Amino acid sequence: MNKFLERLNSGEILVADGATGSNLQKMGLKAGQAPEDLIIDNPEILMELEGMFVKAGSDIILTCTFGGTRMRMKDSKYQDRTPEVNIRAVELARKAAAAAGRSDVLVGGSMGPVGGLIKPYGPLEPDEVKATFAEQAKALAEGGVDLLVIETMFAFEETTAAFEGAKSATDLPIVVSFSYDRGVRSMMGVKPKDVMKRYTEMGATVIGANCGTTLENMEAIVTEYSKTVPNFPMWAKPNAGIPRMDIQTEQAIYDMGPDDMANFAKKYVALGAKIVGGCCGSTPEHIAAIAKAVK
Repeated sequence: MNKFLERLNSGEILVADGATGSNLQKMGLKAGQAPEDLIIDNPEILMELEGMFVKAGSDIILTCTFGGTRMRMKDSKYQDRTPEVNIRAVELARKAAAAAGRSDVLVGGSMGPVGGLIKPYGPLEPDEVKATFAEQAKALAEGGVDLLVIETMFAFEETTAAFEGAKSATDLPIVVSFSYDRGVRSMMGVKPKDVMKRYTEMGATVIGANCGTTLENMEAIVTEYSKTVPNFPMWAKPNAGIPRMDIQTEQAIYDMGPDDMANFAKKYVALGAKIVGGCCGSTPEHIAAIAKAVK
């Protein structure tokens, strides 16, 4: 049986990792540089960050492939090596977990938005979006991920294309995670209850939310999910609060500390979340606090 499904079905609360982008920026990722380029150019920095999350207590770490579709990699020098980039990202995550002394860590294949809107809202054709996600899902599956995470989604059109593309390429478990950056609505006005209805019916293994705004809003989202389809496994990876810019360093500052994240993680678990972690601004220290709180 799939290792992720085995652990999910056992009733274990799983701790995911924290932020990739905001931590890599602190570690030297330059503004405008695609994190996926690091998979080829500087794998050591990715393994260092992933290893820190593993040591902090993450049971699931995500591959650095959020922008790893051929469509999203149009500005990358490695666009023509898209499958290889995804496969290698899985290998790096596995190596990082092993180097941190954990053979039990699950690897989730991160699949983020392609960076454009589907017709009638934008220029993209549903079939080309579906195909680019299918290619990514196939590569991540070949690399050996335990699950796929379609994350930071905001529109039904793209999410459905991603889900159908992934399903056409692999039978891995799929997490569908929306980002609600307008309180309890996505940028396109999508409501949590409608996400829960649609993707449980389509066969998602877990429904979740990541990124977004405040920890309190994430609690409201998880509550709406749980009321819509009770006892369905949920995923919650909020930001460490709403960022503000530090003018001197030109870096985003997140005000929610490890204890804040840990206290809210317990609330999400009480509402039925089976996987908790952090998104933008969440460091290994945040994840360590979450792991201690929910384990």
